[in-house]
Parts: sequence; structure tokens; C-alpha cells
Amino acid sequence: MPKGSTAAPPEAPPGCPLCPRLTAFRAATQQAHPEWFNGAVPSFGDASGRLVIVGLAPGLQGANKTGRPFTGDYAGELLFSSLAKYGFSIGEFKARPDDGIRLKDAMITNAVRCVPPENKPTGAEILTCRQFLISRLNQLPRLKVIMALGRIAHDSTVRALGAKPSSAVFGHARRHALEGPQGPVILHDSYHCSRYNTNTGRLTERMFHDVFDAIRKDLDG
Repeated sequence: MPKGSTAAPPEAPPGCPLCPRLTAFRAATQQAHPEWFNGAVPSFGDASGRLVIVGLAPGLQGANKTGRPFTGDYAGELLFSSLAKYGFSIGEFKARPDDGIRLKDAMITNAVRCVPPENKPTGAEILTCRQFLISRLNQLPRLKVIMALGRIAHDSTVRALGAKPSSAVFGHARRHALEGPQGPVILHDSYHCSRYNTNTGRLTERMFHDVFDAIRKDLDG
């Protein structure tokens, strides 16, 4: 079991009060948009899956609005289309929590479960929320591969596994052999599939798919 493992549940309660700044931001958003989810967003996918994808945090008008990771904003378009291409989903993604899509052999979660102002969680918020990431990883009995979207997700995942980020330095398309809660795991890094990264060319569809190619090779090899 990774160092720092706790008895926390794998999902934060929707009204999680642990981070005052995030709690206040959620409350303000609730006032402005009471019809939105406005809570700690739960993981989504196959609890018996071998792949878990770790993002940064819910987007304000994405998962914070819809209640499902990577649903409702641009980042989800590339992620869910890639999941479909590589056989990790069933059904059609329509960017709505009621679209009926299911993940197969995969789960999506976030390093931070509540939406942060300007998409920038603090170090303390990342640390506080890591207890849920640790528990989530601990409760995936067939976990073999992790995909980290961006440096923050990478670093928090490495720490959740009881290792130091200096022992597995983030870099797009890098592959790291680590010890997971159920045995060896492979961590694959990708730049985050945000609109900013794709619009600037930092991340192209081909670059993103190259990482999925490597993941498929690890799972199927």
C-alpha cells in the first residue's frame, strides 16, 4: 500500500468542505448557477478496469457543470474520442451526463475533485485531495496502467503511489515503471488535452494518440 495511504473513501463527498477556498468558490458558483452540479466530481468508468486516467481538476463549465469528468468542455472531446478509437468506451459521447456512454477497462478521475478558480489548485489543495486519489487507486483491483494528463496530475499520482516525482520526471510520452497498490504499474504521461494546449500545437491529436498506442501495447502485450 502506498505511503501516506489513508482510510479516505475513493470519492470525496459532493459537498466536501476540506479546502476553504474551493468550498467558497463552489458556493459562489452555486449562487450564480444553481442548476449546475457544483460539487466534488466523482470518478467515472469501470471499477474493474486496468487503465485509470488522471486529470487535473474539474473545469468550471465542464465537469463542475455536468458532474462527470471531462464532460461539457473541449478537453473531453479529444479524450472521449480517443477512448472510443482505442476500444475503451461503449456508446456515443454527446458531452452530456445522460448520453449513456460507458467506459470499458478504464476509469477517469482527477487529482483535485473540486473546480479551482482559474483552473489553478494550490499545493495545499492538491495535497488535501490526494487522500481520495490514493484510495481510488487502492480500490482498482486490476490496475495496470495509469495515464497522467499534465504535470500536476503526474506528480500527485507519483506521490499517491509512494514515490517521489524526482524519480519519475514528467514529460509528454514518457513511460515510468512504478509500484502500485496491487503490484507493478506503468505510468504514461501526456500533456493535458486542454483547448489551450491543442490550439497552440503543444499537443496534437497524433501526439495524444501516440500515448494511447503505447498504453494499448502495454495492456495487450
